[in-house]
Amino acid sequence: MSIYIEKETEYHLDIDCNHIIEHTIQGALEYMDFPYEAEVNVVLTDNDGIHEVNREFRQIDRPTDVLSFPFIEYEQEGDFSVIDEEEAEEYFNLETGEVMLGDIMISLEKVVEQAKSYGHSKERELAFLTAHSMLHLFGFDHMEEEERIRMERLQEEILSQCGYTRQ
Repeated sequence: MSIYIEKETEYHLDIDCNHIIEHTIQGALEYMDFPYEAEVNVVLTDNDGIHEVNREFRQIDRPTDVLSFPFIEYEQEGDFSVIDEEEAEEYFNLETGEVMLGDIMISLEKVVEQAKSYGHSKERELAFLTAHSMLHLFGFDHMEEEERIRMERLQEEILSQCGYTRQ
């Protein structure tokens, strides 16, 4: 597994962001029983940086907490059989043999704001945003109420498995 974490901000959290992100990504891969070695790229930024990307790619002119850019188009969320198809070779990094799941962008400022707002730790908020984004990289969405409920349940199960609870 390869997790590439790049920090594009001077904003600093007094927690081990890399460990939390790596632990949560590994937990999500294990929870979803992902059948391949994976590659995930994570960019840590601030509100200005994520605002710019949100405006450019989603035409939403405000900062957000996390953005996900999946590399794989799933016919059904969490159904990794699409990767097995011969024409799906584009999903593999030819140098490492790992499946390129996609990119995640997290605003560290939002981690602090939301942890305070929701009354839990920065560690838990960072893990939550990572788990949420990983589910997007697995093809899940939350546009419909049923999808939102399912995604929330999966997020909580991944976080619980990784030890990031609300307490």
